[in-house]
Amino acid sequence: MKHTGILATLVLLFSLITGFAHANEPGAININTADVIVLASLNGIGESKAKAIVAYRDENGPFQSVEDLANVKGIGARTVENNAERLSVE
Repeated sequence: MKHTGILATLVLLFSLITGFAHANEPGAININTADVIVLASLNGIGESKAKAIVAYRDENGPFQSVEDLANVKGIGARTVENNAERLSVE
């Protein structure tokens, strides 16, 4: 019966992995609604930059375009460019 616990763990891990894979499809991350954890999954964005994105959004309202993400202190055009296919504002 110990195998049941291992199997359940493997199924859970597989579900999480496939869920993350789908979350990373082009346009899947809405920068106007994503939380810190999701934003921190972006290339070049750690927890502190993700918090800065949320703070900027709270203070200035929703982003009008993906490129507006570069207005957040510490996030440059290259970071936006590297993630552009995964981002949306809708």
